[in-house]
Amino acid sequence: MSNPQVHIIGGGLAGSEAAWQLANAGIRVKLSEMRGSGDMTPAHQTDGLAELVCSNSFRSDDAERNAVGLLHQEMRDLGSLIMAQGDKHKVPAGSALAVDRDRFSAGVTAALEAHPNITIVRERIDQLPTEGLTIVATGPLTAPSLADSIGAATGSDALAFFDAIAPIVHFESIDMDKAWFQSRWDKVGPGGNGKDYINCPMTKEQYLAFHQGLLDGEKTEFKDWENVPYFEGCMPIEVMAERGVDTLRYGPMKGVGLDDPRTACDEFPNGRWPYAVVQLRQDNATGTLWNMVGFQTKLKYAEQVRLFRTIPGLENAEFARLGGLHRNTFIRSPELLDPTLRLKSRPHIRFAGQVTGCEGYVESSAIGLLAGRFAAAEILGRELTPPPVETALGALLGHITGGAEVETYQPMNVNFGLMPPIEGRTKKADRKLLYTARARAAFATWPR
Repeated sequence: MSNPQVHIIGGGLAGSEAAWQLANAGIRVKLSEMRGSGDMTPAHQTDGLAELVCSNSFRSDDAERNAVGLLHQEMRDLGSLIMAQGDKHKVPAGSALAVDRDRFSAGVTAALEAHPNITIVRERIDQLPTEGLTIVATGPLTAPSLADSIGAATGSDALAFFDAIAPIVHFESIDMDKAWFQSRWDKVGPGGNGKDYINCPMTKEQYLAFHQGLLDGEKTEFKDWENVPYFEGCMPIEVMAERGVDTLRYGPMKGVGLDDPRTACDEFPNGRWPYAVVQLRQDNATGTLWNMVGFQTKLKYAEQVRLFRTIPGLENAEFARLGGLHRNTFIRSPELLDPTLRLKSRPHIRFAGQVTGCEGYVESSAIGLLAGRFAAAEILGRELTPPPVETALGALLGHITGGAEVETYQPMNVNFGLMPPIEGRTKKADRKLLYTARARAAFATWPR
């Protein structure tokens, strides 16, 4: 393609979504992705676009009572490529939307490669372009040379934290005589049957030994980054363990709502709730791979294998991928970006995705979607106002571009707390429904 109208740097979720939105508006796009050119990040495994490097879950798909589910729906209504491919390649996960990560990435890549308005170039970009409309969507693993260029352009230091990856287990290696299928409270989601998770139960003695093993286990050391904070929504399992002996038991290892069939009796015909539970969620369409929910970790590989094989049902576990830890970088967006995601000091450049400081696959994609639409409107000579703050898209954008204190700005998942509060007194059970009803009404009036 000659003379692209927008240059997108980064082929992750945000960059892929931005390219799709622009191309469908008739804009010619050059999408630069360094993977496939000989470069690779510490966390990626392939050169596929929109590769999912952590969980395979887009979280709740409930658009009535959950803010991320509402965001799903708003993105679907705007023709999101990420949501379309997520829906196409979903796997059972209760009320959540989880995907087969390989098929999802392949689907996004194929769609972008086939679009006549998109040219994909496998190359590393080391400097911010000095001219031409540009969207920087390099994500949390921005190459050091480009990160330096961004730092020079913004005039402020980048912020950074660590993000952790959960292990993936081969299903055939799980002992289903000890584990069982069940969603918490038997909750059934789209395409599910109330048995979308594998549950590995622990007695009190087993849990306490496991907890101690997390504390004592050998961890990866980061000499240059010892004081960098973790993101609360992706906390390594051993860091949670350090917060108290029961932290995990009331977090990712809680046993409530899960009936161990091996303990069935007259009083508990479906089985008792275990003292603690390790849950695994299906990771691919064929059900051959399952990821350990909430088990992001910085334990060394050998230590992971040793300790995780003490979990009942995982004594002979074979791991398709072990947990890991990678560095996330994001800019001080409330200070640096305008309401349409343009860099104030260089307005030909927009930022999108996790590098802006949003957190989560869907949120990153959503900001990519908005960046693409803002850029398209600018080229086409029409005004596109930001979505109303009452919507999920508008609330997330507002947090990024001005809704947070600069000095305390941290990555944030979309949530109802980012929206204006509901006026008047309401029952707690009704409040989420009121938020989503108001959001849908506001979204319907947004000129787009």
